[in-house]
Amino acid sequence: MSSAGRSGFPPAYLDRVGSSFTDFLASSAPDLLPGRRPLPQLPVGDIAPHGTTIVAVTYEGGVLMGGDRRATMGNLISSRDIEKVYPADSYSVIGIAGAAGIAIEMVKLYQVELEHYEKIEGLTMSLDGKANRLAQMIRGNLGAALQGLAVVPLFAGFDLDAAAGTAPGRIFSYDVTGGNYEERGYAAVGSGSLFAKNSLKKTWRSGLPADAATRTVVEALYDAADDDSATGGPDPVRRLYPIVYRVDAEGAVRLTDAEVAAIADTIISERADADRQNMNREA
Repeated sequence: MSSAGRSGFPPAYLDRVGSSFTDFLASSAPDLLPGRRPLPQLPVGDIAPHGTTIVAVTYEGGVLMGGDRRATMGNLISSRDIEKVYPADSYSVIGIAGAAGIAIEMVKLYQVELEHYEKIEGLTMSLDGKANRLAQMIRGNLGAALQGLAVVPLFAGFDLDAAAGTAPGRIFSYDVTGGNYEERGYAAVGSGSLFAKNSLKKTWRSGLPADAATRTVVEALYDAADDDSATGGPDPVRRLYPIVYRVDAEGAVRLTDAEVAAIADTIISERADADRQNMNREA
């Protein structure tokens, strides 16, 4: 009797020595991979909730990523408080845009992928390696993307191997085919990304301190919500504000709701004052 038989585990659970959990699933339970399931024959994008705008910026100590809280389904708001930014591991974060259900499932699989690698290899995967692994997962979802269930995340992290004198915070964007592109300074994805990038062009600069960079993220999301109906703005009534993560040498930390609310409320107050002054001049 084989050792696999005595242990009660199928051979695949004991014989594989690779460090990729996704490869393990592909051989032992391929139906659990998002890209291996039967595809709909018609486009179904309008009947699935979609996450929208994600932004990321580098700053002097690392990188920040934020996302609004709205999910849409066609012309309807399907959720007002969805979470779209997650820690991938201790030193990286991932924000999702696209088909929300598949995207969240992909994030969970990606988190396990990085944890599995660390346990098998005994070290943390390089930031470039993390970005490439995510690209492979996105490529595996191409069939569903062609049916309207695309997932286009934004990935960012603190590079533990960054050379002296170089910025440790790095940002990577993707397309539906798994194309992987490193961004310089800032990036945005989702339906409101055009408006968010226009805001970032005016407010971001190299070497921003953490507080200024956080405001830049929140303000970009506010500007996106001002022009894109699928992006949710700050909601003081329901106390719903963007989710923002900071990643630096100490690791990935989610900013508290109170911290983000203070920044958002300041922006709202400043915009309201400016509007009142403009109306008084016109009168």
